[in-house]
Amino acid sequence: MEKNKVGCSPKHPETCDMDRNPSPPSSDDEEGQTEDSIGSTVYSKHWLFSTLTRLIELVTKRDKSQSDEDDDDETPLELDEDMENAICKVWDMSMNEEVALFLKEFNAPEIFLGIISKSKCNRLTEICVGILGNMACFQETCAAISEDELLGEVLLLLMCDPDPPTLLETTRLLLTCVSRADVMNTWLERIRKRPSVRDNLCFIMSSSTNGELLVKVGELVDKLFDVDEELMIGWIKAGCAKPDTRADGEEEPGVLGLVPSLLEAAKQLKYDSPEGLDVYLHILQLVTTVDEGIQAIVQHPEDGRQTWEFLFDLTCRDLCQPGDPPLIVQEQKTILSSILAVMSVVFTSQIEQEYTKIGKNLPLIGSLTRILGNLETCQKKNDDKLRSERDEPRDSECEEDFHLQILKDVCCEFLANLLSRLTKENILEALMEGHITEEKSLCALRSLLPLYAAAVDRFIEVLGEADRPLSETLKNEISVLRGNS
Repeated sequence: MEKNKVGCSPKHPETCDMDRNPSPPSSDDEEGQTEDSIGSTVYSKHWLFSTLTRLIELVTKRDKSQSDEDDDDETPLELDEDMENAICKVWDMSMNEEVALFLKEFNAPEIFLGIISKSKCNRLTEICVGILGNMACFQETCAAISEDELLGEVLLLLMCDPDPPTLLETTRLLLTCVSRADVMNTWLERIRKRPSVRDNLCFIMSSSTNGELLVKVGELVDKLFDVDEELMIGWIKAGCAKPDTRADGEEEPGVLGLVPSLLEAAKQLKYDSPEGLDVYLHILQLVTTVDEGIQAIVQHPEDGRQTWEFLFDLTCRDLCQPGDPPLIVQEQKTILSSILAVMSVVFTSQIEQEYTKIGKNLPLIGSLTRILGNLETCQKKNDDKLRSERDEPRDSECEEDFHLQILKDVCCEFLANLLSRLTKENILEALMEGHITEEKSLCALRSLLPLYAAAVDRFIEVLGEADRPLSETLKNEISVLRGNS
């Protein structure tokens, strides 16, 4: 049987989408509602009651049978095809708010808690958590699920489950709950008290090859760090602590580092999921907004080198390449902002490291000026569009401009830092390899002035030693730009 998959947007938890199983049963009245209908739907109360009752009886009978046999090796519950089809229909039905509310009144969260605790059946656990995940898409049912302390603890314990589909549904449920303001703090408090959640998430990120699971785990971690900086710092520090020494003198196994785990997940998603890669690079950017996060990257030279090389390849070999249309920058704006923000922080904090030496990173100058040139093209098109329409910009256009401006700000700061550290030899090499040209330099000047005037002046001064004609041309352009400012 093909596996049922249900998805819920982290940004809009009230909006869900799914690949459907067979349609749930309706009431007998083909013309509309009957007393057996659930609310205004055509779904049957009797059928839902009987299905859940059969499921409870199945799990209870199995549990009693194993208790009578006093068998320490619990045999997993096996679902027959009819039973699996029936509860998959309940999974589909739970996407409806009236059905979700009816399930709550029927005490479904407690029923599913008992089933999850006793079944030992991966598929059944996945479906039960999936139904709870659908119910969590609605405020009242999400509150009921979140208020159940025992259910909350069991769901967090499921994060160490070895079954990827169960992990996916559990992560989706947790993400939906953490995304709701009215229950967010309840879940944050639980997660803070259970360090195993951090360890389990890091293990998944560092070892899983399941792209769908990695994306959902990334969205959960991203949300947690976005709303709770204290939690983020605690998780960073946990991976930086030195391993304890056992009585026999050997070191205990170390806790997985957060940054290496994020990096492994990002590498796994590099070609399979641009959206997932974007999520992980945003997490990495959040990590570098605190001193503890920066230290976690740079305190181990190998971690710092791997992070830098991965981001360097993305910037110089994968994203916003010479053959791409200029408007590609609109599609890549958020991922580029995250990459350049992290690289800028690492560059300034690791200036003495071999991997950040300016001579080895000259291609970055060409890439950054290309990004700025594409941003100029996008801005010109937006301005031309507004002039032709003679209308106020829509909210979506304002948001687009906002994100493009963030990218420009990050790009300019990083480029100014690079240019201010160039030597004559660096510039000669960059000129020879095409990383610095008149066109690229003019684009850089237009973007960097007047905010980064000091960096521009130093660049022009050193450029004069390597290529005086180009230096004089740029000086004339600077005079014009400063005259217009």
